Amino acid sequence: MERAREQTSAGELTGPAQRPEAAETALELLVHGVGGTTPEEMLDDPRTVRISGDDVAAVHRRREDADAERRPDDYRGRPVPEAYVWCNLTSGNGTRALWLLLLPFMVVNLAHWMRPAGRGRRRTVRLYGLLVRLTGLTLTVLLVAAACEVALDLAAWQCAGTRACAEEHSWPAFLSPELSHDGWWSRPGRRLALACVVPTALTCLLWYLSHRTWSAYESQLPVSRAAEPEEETDPTALGRPGFWYGRRLVARLRAAHTAAGLLTVTAAVGGPAASFDSEAAGPVLLGFLGRSLYTVLAAGAVVVLWVVCRRGRSEHRLDRELDARLVRALPVGATLLLVLTLLYAGWSRPGWRSTGRLPGDAAFGGIALGQGLLVVALGVVASVLYRGLPGGGAAVRTEDTPADTRTAMRGLAGPAVAMLACALGGVMSGGVAQRVADWLDGTQGSLPGPPVLLTWQASVIPLTLLVLLGLCGRLALRTWRLRARETRAVERDYRGEPKDRARTRRIAGTRAMAALTDRAPLAVGTFSFVTLLLGSGALVGALTTGDTPARAARGSYAFVHGAAETAQSLGSWLIGLGFILLVASGRRAYKDPAARRTIGILWDVGTFWPRAAHPFAPPCYAERAVPDLTWRMVTWTRTTGGRIVLSGHSQGSVLAAAAAWQLRPSVRRRVALLTYGSPLERLYGRWFPAHFGPAALVSLHREVDCWRNLYRLTDPIGGPVRLPGDCGPQVDRAPLEDPLVYGRTLENPLPAPILGHSEYQADPAFAEERERLLARLRHDVPGPRPDGDAQGSSGRSSA
Repeated sequence: MERAREQTSAGELTGPAQRPEAAETALELLVHGVGGTTPEEMLDDPRTVRISGDDVAAVHRRREDADAERRPDDYRGRPVPEAYVWCNLTSGNGTRALWLLLLPFMVVNLAHWMRPAGRGRRRTVRLYGLLVRLTGLTLTVLLVAAACEVALDLAAWQCAGTRACAEEHSWPAFLSPELSHDGWWSRPGRRLALACVVPTALTCLLWYLSHRTWSAYESQLPVSRAAEPEEETDPTALGRPGFWYGRRLVARLRAAHTAAGLLTVTAAVGGPAASFDSEAAGPVLLGFLGRSLYTVLAAGAVVVLWVVCRRGRSEHRLDRELDARLVRALPVGATLLLVLTLLYAGWSRPGWRSTGRLPGDAAFGGIALGQGLLVVALGVVASVLYRGLPGGGAAVRTEDTPADTRTAMRGLAGPAVAMLACALGGVMSGGVAQRVADWLDGTQGSLPGPPVLLTWQASVIPLTLLVLLGLCGRLALRTWRLRARETRAVERDYRGEPKDRARTRRIAGTRAMAALTDRAPLAVGTFSFVTLLLGSGALVGALTTGDTPARAARGSYAFVHGAAETAQSLGSWLIGLGFILLVASGRRAYKDPAARRTIGILWDVGTFWPRAAHPFAPPCYAERAVPDLTWRMVTWTRTTGGRIVLSGHSQGSVLAAAAAWQLRPSVRRRVALLTYGSPLERLYGRWFPAHFGPAALVSLHREVDCWRNLYRLTDPIGGPVRLPGDCGPQVDRAPLEDPLVYGRTLENPLPAPILGHSEYQADPAFAEERERLLARLRHDVPGPRPDGDAQGSSGRSSA
């Protein structure tokens, strides 16, 4: 196909405008969903060619349609089908299962986008984003502190300093003062300096993954557009020029989080040496260096907090500038401080012996307390935004803005998810520490073990699981009752068919299971509240007793002591088992297609959003996919002057809507939208109301040429768009029958399958709605001016 335009470094288009002979051509752009597929399946043809893109994401056509623009007469009355395949952005080899180690970072990033709509309350919205970014920073510190606990405290300090542990494991023999006969590495400070390689390598790995994935996935420039005024009156921010290009913020946060991780390692290495120097009558120089270390660490922490607290994303313009000095200075400065601290800690200190455990209780307690306070503050801010209380601007709702009554958890979804992110971070850090401590000590009991708080947190895991089982039981009971009601509904829907009790129950059960998606807010809210409550109890127990639950309960009744011991032992195993299952589930998700479809739903929702709160979260595939789709639609309309049917299934419908919002109004009016199995309202509208709320979806319906949505009652993901007033019937078709045929007929002698979320194209209603959209677009629409919509004589056009 002839290339009509060339991309410049500014993300603009240059070259000739449309070819008049192709102005009557229509394009059907297909976008697949979560599970991924092949272009051959999407286009229903074994012979396809890639016309644009690369091995990661590309646009494909049938071979016979490759030069359709040169033969417009052959396509009068029918569209040119194209398939945009983006599954390689999220699927891959089994090594991507390691991304599940970044799950807490992804979850806290989700909390940033779950805020309620806050039009006109700019300061409150910024405060919400600031609190989420600070929560994300605590997760980075927690993860690095856990690595320090394992490597520095458990291995280098406790095990190497205990003869029994060093004899049991051969590798720490050269670190043991007794086994190595006071060798050079046996000094406590030098042991800590050597062990800090592990958390330092972890921090560097997180930095590398964030930088590499940005270059591979998120560095695509959107189509250039003029900057917009910074107002919060837009129905959605998804249409702003800089929404899908957050390079500056990610780079700034990456520098701050990397520096925070290195400062955490510095404190873990230098803190014990500085404490010894302040208590012992050692050289004056070492005491001065210790005090200077604390001062510089405090100053570094203040700088990191200042960088994180600076203004967040710049969405109103395409921000291609970087804070180059800041991005380089922060990690480099933290690295230099770490190197100097290693030299300071490695200085010979006669009489310094490693006894007990390192002072990690205060560190982990401070992190847990800070996370709890941040989550509570986030809940207060979210409530202010949701209820429309005075917060620096006008009221949220007007007569022209539909009321948002289906927001998940009354606007508290963000704080609840942030709490889950903190809980996941605690489970992962505590699980690793508990497992390593059990492995090093075995049944000897010669090591003090991990910090008391981690043991208390592990002890409340069984209670948390009991609550989770109770929630599952309640949902199962509700599903059983709903299945009974759906059984009667199925009998009404297939009235006149010969009754088959097993068939009816199977259809009703599928509908009832699909309805569980709508109960997710109750489960998430309850579980988050219980997690906050039990986590607070664990923190109070650790601070007040200063000992493990089993030891603290020794003087109590026998059954209390027994229950404490059981909870402590069981929680220790469960927290380690949960960490192992998390990694195993992630690897299975990338090897087993069925598991990929199940786990991939939540994973693809999480990685859809840009990294606005945590730079170490998994990469955002939409920052590649949405510009791809936007570029394709802009260049098509610019080159041919034709019309587009944008057809999206499942997550593809979300990408399609996001791409449509990125278009200029003149181009958006040439687009017809067909969505099926779409979570636009059912998941995104409820959980992300500020971006996919009723006002945003209504504006999309009014600005595209037309929009039709298909769904089934057996679909656990897709659902109606539920636009208010007269807009609803214009978009949503009545639920499709599933199965298409209840019993055996002459045309269908075998039982028809229950399709649920898949194969919407197999329903005759799909072809009917597709034809209606195409017929609506066949009327004459004037093409864009050759010199662009709003660029005058400059010869340039933008989306």
